[in-house]
Amino acid sequence: MQGLAVVLFPVLLMLFALAMERVEFRLRRLTVRQQEVEEFLDQASHDEVATLAHEGFPHALARFHRRRKGRSSFETDDVAVTEVGSRRAS
Repeated sequence: MQGLAVVLFPVLLMLFALAMERVEFRLRRLTVRQQEVEEFLDQASHDEVATLAHEGFPHALARFHRRRKGRSSFETDDVAVTEVGSRRAS
């Protein structure tokens, strides 16, 4: 029994380390730089702050970047967000 534990423990430890590496990689992709957060908080409009409260930071940051670039698709995204919000409520 002890021999089995001696053989299995390193294998299980390596598998756990590989799994944690994959989790860390996914989390690293989702992180936002501190500079982006500070810029958002300093220059965000009321609508972008509302988006932050309802949908989370990635959506609010994307909306903020679209506004800064001056894309005209901003209005069409508002309609899509409203439709999604009404679907969630029902």
